[in-house]
Amino acid sequence: MKIHGISIGRAAHNIVADEGLYYTIQEVSGKLGIPIQKLRRWDQDGVLTAQRSFGGHRRYLRELIDRLAAQSISPDKTSKQLATIKKSLAEKQRIIQLLLDSEHRYRDLVETSHDLVWTTDPQGRFTYLNNAARDIFGLAPRDLSGRCFFDFEAGNAHIANRRFLALLRRNGEIRDYVTHVVTARGDSRWIGINARTLLDDNREIMGIRGTARDITEQHLATRRIEHLAMHDTLTDLPNRVALQTRIETSIPGGTPGALLLLDIDHFKYVNDNYGHRTGDQLIRGVGSALRDMMREFSGELYRLGGDEFAIHLPGCLRQDAIDVAERALDTVQHYRLQASGNRGISNLSTSIGIALYPFHGETVGELLSNVDIAMYQAKEHGRNRHVIFDRGSEAMRNTHKRVHWSMKLREAIDGDRLLLFAQPVVRLADRKTMHHEILLRLRDDDGKIVMPGHFIEIAESIGMIKELDMCVVEKLLLHMHHNDQIGRKLRYFVNLSRVSISDANWVKRFINMLSVSKIDPGQLVFEITETAAMSEIDVTLNFIRRVKDLGSRFALDDFGAGFSSFYYLKRFEVDYLKIDGGFIRDLASDGSNQVFVKALNDVARGMGKQVIAEWVETPEVLQILQDIGAQYGQGYLFSPPRLLEGKLDDGAVGDFSAA
Repeated sequence: MKIHGISIGRAAHNIVADEGLYYTIQEVSGKLGIPIQKLRRWDQDGVLTAQRSFGGHRRYLRELIDRLAAQSISPDKTSKQLATIKKSLAEKQRIIQLLLDSEHRYRDLVETSHDLVWTTDPQGRFTYLNNAARDIFGLAPRDLSGRCFFDFEAGNAHIANRRFLALLRRNGEIRDYVTHVVTARGDSRWIGINARTLLDDNREIMGIRGTARDITEQHLATRRIEHLAMHDTLTDLPNRVALQTRIETSIPGGTPGALLLLDIDHFKYVNDNYGHRTGDQLIRGVGSALRDMMREFSGELYRLGGDEFAIHLPGCLRQDAIDVAERALDTVQHYRLQASGNRGISNLSTSIGIALYPFHGETVGELLSNVDIAMYQAKEHGRNRHVIFDRGSEAMRNTHKRVHWSMKLREAIDGDRLLLFAQPVVRLADRKTMHHEILLRLRDDDGKIVMPGHFIEIAESIGMIKELDMCVVEKLLLHMHHNDQIGRKLRYFVNLSRVSISDANWVKRFINMLSVSKIDPGQLVFEITETAAMSEIDVTLNFIRRVKDLGSRFALDDFGAGFSSFYYLKRFEVDYLKIDGGFIRDLASDGSNQVFVKALNDVARGMGKQVIAEWVETPEVLQILQDIGAQYGQGYLFSPPRLLEGKLDDGAVGDFSAA
């Protein structure tokens, strides 16, 4: 630092070797006119620092003192200027120290970071790497000098990395670039890179700098998630989503192809008799056998769920598809699974539907729907065969209807769009509500209510009625649990299908559900139609016995419709008879109906069974029923079915929302 052209600073050492170059403190005091005491204080404060002789005396550089004296600096002015110089020097020293501290912190952060920090020359050769290089490349930073990312690229990463460098030079910056490398130890790594070019004044690249991170775990996890999204977890075959994606890319190309849908026949028997674990083993085994078979063909095997597989044959014609289908039939038929207990499962069969595109579908949805129809036709024709989709057959239209309702019912069940309605059963003498019959409805996609006449018969034919029956009972039990009536509890009538009560496994689940429920079983009355009861008398008798053992009651619905023998009525230990509405509706205008209804009522009453007349719609019919001594009635004269919600009051239809 200079003042008036004279440099002022701290001495570099404390021992003066050449006394001829220095003044004593007394000489300086005389030359500058500054008291010795003040010079000593300046020395202590670092304003004008003296050096020490070998004897410990203060000595001042002659050149400095002579120049100060020549400038005739006054003591006060010199003191102020020296103080300013000291302050300026201290500030610069503080700034330098801050910069050094900042650099140390930065270096500590960089060297201890798990992310790789790197710089290269214009050709991409490393000029600096932090210690994370050991984890990324398996080498120390010094061993990587002059090398580059490309030296460690794995397999087909070469082309991608060259493209990375080209993009970087063109755009100046790249973020989140992923590349695959192999470390010096032979470990596979996926690396995420951020990079930016360094430019000189002429906009020429003088180097590259950036960061890199080991993202192997995240990358593999992402790929695993993507794999799971497109593959079946049981067989590891591509799933329905993968099939739809594949077909979406194949159909628009205009090249013909084929889709085969395979459904294992009677697979439910395996689950019911051997257990679901054995069923899973069977699916895995069949999938493996079909996968081996497909090595001989140009196509792809998929598992769509349950016992359904699909084969996509791009570029395949009709006869080629038939050949693959026949080979698949033979493969499944010859597969054998050794189940538990030394029991083997063999002689399997499958039903196969075939649809050709673009002839049988120009969209994915249309093609999948039509191949589904063809598969159902194969089952209807006797199973263990293949059927090619035929757009014009009557069987196709019927199958299409079943497929349509199968999908619609599945969506309704999964989407919780099953609705319970209730219609009161009243005591005819005073029109007081005694019971309620539960009636099933569906809420369609557009919000409309679908009546059971549209889907019950189809649900029975395709086996979905069992799931519907179970859902109805579950929903009713939940309603009863949350709306327990105070005092007198209402009794609910619930219809069950013949298909359901004929299934031993369904009955087992049903009985277990009622047994663990906290609902009073006496509040439940289960109905089955007379025709269904007569079709399998032993099954019906066994079911009635088990229901009544739980404490619930039983009703025979639509009684009289089948003109069944009164002899069997004695065998059915039912509590209620519900006279078929076909006899009740025309009761006022048909005398023969009056005779028949009176006979039914008298016989039932004589056997100790309560009678309920359905479809009571007019006052005239009500009067006739009262005249012949009927006890209960149900119909629109009293109330239409209304949505079940909230609590039901004694003797009133209320607390239902409008239908």
